[in-house]
Amino acid sequence: MKRNDECAARVCGRSFSGSDIAAIRSFIARTPSASRREIATWTCDALQWLRPNGLLKEMSCRVALLRLQDRGLIHLPPPRKRSGNRKPYRPTYTIEVPEAQMLTPMGSLLEPRIRRVEGRADSRLWNEAISRFHYLGFKRLPGAQMRYLVESKEGLLGALGFAASAWKVAARDRWIGWSEEQRKASLHLVVNNARFLILPWVKSRNLASWILSHCACSLPCHWEERYGYKPVLLETFVESPRFAGTCYRAANWTCLGETQGRGKLDRDHSASLPRKQVLVYALERGFRGALRR
Repeated sequence: MKRNDECAARVCGRSFSGSDIAAIRSFIARTPSASRREIATWTCDALQWLRPNGLLKEMSCRVALLRLQDRGLIHLPPPRKRSGNRKPYRPTYTIEVPEAQMLTPMGSLLEPRIRRVEGRADSRLWNEAISRFHYLGFKRLPGAQMRYLVESKEGLLGALGFAASAWKVAARDRWIGWSEEQRKASLHLVVNNARFLILPWVKSRNLASWILSHCACSLPCHWEERYGYKPVLLETFVESPRFAGTCYRAANWTCLGETQGRGKLDRDHSASLPRKQVLVYALERGFRGALRR
């Protein structure tokens, strides 16, 4: 596809030119039997829209095509089957709430461990824990992601999840010191701690900071194993004044300031969401150089 004409739309962090839109329309018209997935695969290949590991970025492309259709720029064929992503999550209530709190300090827990979510049983357990006990509730994590369960011989202790980073964060972007083009090219190297839960009856001193420190050590290798590259920076957002972010600071995260309460979809510059502290954790010493390349 030609990339020299003006941008007709920007969705999912990608600019689509007028010739890009025309080429997608042409492919849909000449291959009426193509499914939405096949259209996304063709578009990724034609645009060379790739993940850092060289694979096609099909899921992002499928979302982008839907948004282009919402804007009236293309017309996709009807879906071949219903997607389960839009169904409301219904917990199964397999997690039993104990009558008494667990007051064991971190140093006295029996064989604490953090393990990756693998398989449907783990996924259901993680979803239920977040749905029932996290104040934000359950929402499918965006983009590349890694989920963990925290356990010991005493039982399930908590859950946390990492996912795609926020597109723009003023405090973070100033601190990194990257240009807009550098941010677009390297944003995948920043991973967002989107959910962090310790079950409400677990009152274990130092457990939260231990979890964060352990994940900071193990996540880069887990991420590389799954996606073919290592992230260099973690970020998270702590709602003020609901939480103080003490456990993050205890795990050596750095607070960069607060968001403006606008949210990523704000268009009229109206602060309608709670302000949040922006905290980051560098996973390697030369993270700024990696992000600015």
